[in-house]
Amino acid sequence: MDVVLAEDHSLLRDGLTRMLEAHDFHVVEAVDNGPALAAALLKHRPDVAVVDIRLPPTFTDEGLRAAIEARRHIPALPILVLSQYVEQLYARELLGDRRGGVGYLLKDRVSNVGEFIEALRRVAAGGTAMDPEVVARLLGKQQNRLDALTPRELEVLGLMAEGRTNAAIAASLFITEKAVGKHSANVFRKLGLGQSEDDNRRVLAVLAYLEDN
Repeated sequence: MDVVLAEDHSLLRDGLTRMLEAHDFHVVEAVDNGPALAAALLKHRPDVAVVDIRLPPTFTDEGLRAAIEARRHIPALPILVLSQYVEQLYARELLGDRRGGVGYLLKDRVSNVGEFIEALRRVAAGGTAMDPEVVARLLGKQQNRLDALTPRELEVLGLMAEGRTNAAIAASLFITEKAVGKHSANVFRKLGLGQSEDDNRRVLAVLAYLEDN
């Protein structure tokens, strides 16, 4: 699986490259600035890109802008963004086209190699992977609208927004998949969202609700 990596800190960039290649990813190019990232994405058209948001020359949002621009030329190009901070604006930008193949993880998550690799594979397959802290911030913004949900339904909603499948949610909460289906149906009904059997469409609907309302 081909990967383009964008990270300006050389030690982290080298460490990520070694880790990815140890898990059967092929890092076709590793860059340290926004313009180089934009060129690499269009040149290689990778299976997935791992992108730091803040890159030279201005250290604002070059990585994100390059990724979004690349998705205009390569629709649904899978992008996993890494950030040191929970920034709702960046999450909103990333989710803007609602086509999946997106992730937003905090850099601290990279220390858990298994979770990071699983998230990267999920994004490469067209799914979503949202850091729990990002989800918690989005849920907090909508607290008044979520008052109708029970505590268990809120737990299910949070795990759905992270990109978890029904099976993964059931395992995390120690309940059956049938119970998860019941709770998720209640969540969608109470939030006025159309139910879907497709896990990725379901996640995108939840995230769109959290961002747009």
